[in-house]
Amino acid sequence: MRLRTLTLPALLVAATATLPAQQLSPVADAHRAAIHSGTDWETIAPHLPDPHTATPKDLEQAADVLMARRFPEDALDYYLYAQQRGGDQLRLMKKEGVVHLELRQGSQARTLFARCVQLSKRDAEAWNNLAATDYSMGDPRAAIGEYKRAVKLNRQSAVYHANLGMAYVEIKDMESARKEFTAAVKLDPQIMTRRENGGMTLRILQSQDYAMLCFEMARMYARQNDVANMKLWLQKASDRGMNVREAMGNDTLLNAWLKNPDIKAMLANGESFHKKNVGPVAPSLGMADPAAVPN
Repeated sequence: MRLRTLTLPALLVAATATLPAQQLSPVADAHRAAIHSGTDWETIAPHLPDPHTATPKDLEQAADVLMARRFPEDALDYYLYAQQRGGDQLRLMKKEGVVHLELRQGSQARTLFARCVQLSKRDAEAWNNLAATDYSMGDPRAAIGEYKRAVKLNRQSAVYHANLGMAYVEIKDMESARKEFTAAVKLDPQIMTRRENGGMTLRILQSQDYAMLCFEMARMYARQNDVANMKLWLQKASDRGMNVREAMGNDTLLNAWLKNPDIKAMLANGESFHKKNVGPVAPSLGMADPAAVPN
């Protein structure tokens, strides 16, 4: 194929040329008009650089500010301006993909991340973001293969290991999930509880079966004799509606802990809580919204 003979710069030019202009629906246009009527926009707008004359760096920085200030549509415009002015194509495409996910535009995000890995097959971050997009779009098996590529390229990233573990949870491969979570926590002990405040490395620490994920984290800490963290994750599983007493009773590793006074008290409190017909609390693993895409 002729594509194989093209150099990376030529591929980047081709990718830029085929980028579609941003098209917003009437609803999106109305949303943008609404947020532009606020005082925040009045403060930011006069300082935005001219898309026709500003440097790619200034345009990209403006986009970063717009994203941080919750103007994603405008951020996307400025990332595109920076790209058209000759900015770092791969980095900008990854940032654009994150914005599209913020806007719940999964297919557009996936197209951008797929382009990134086509242009730079050794970009671990791009593979991670492509995987995170497939995961968020309901295809964990595709995500597993892509996360594996990210991990292979950067085995020191706790985020990549944690994301791969999450994808394994989705297909109920708990043995593989435990292996990845163990690797993630070894690299970064706070990886499963820390919130991220932005960037372009996507973290997917949610699961459709959040309670099962918490139970698996408890098992991991039980193996390490870390009672405090084991109890913490059992509590999280209970908060999400799992019958933790029954699950522990059926688990050869955790069964012995049913006689522990602290665990017994935690289970009793959880059962009392559920008898009051109080709904499960929101997840506290990573970001609070299960539909959100962390970074």
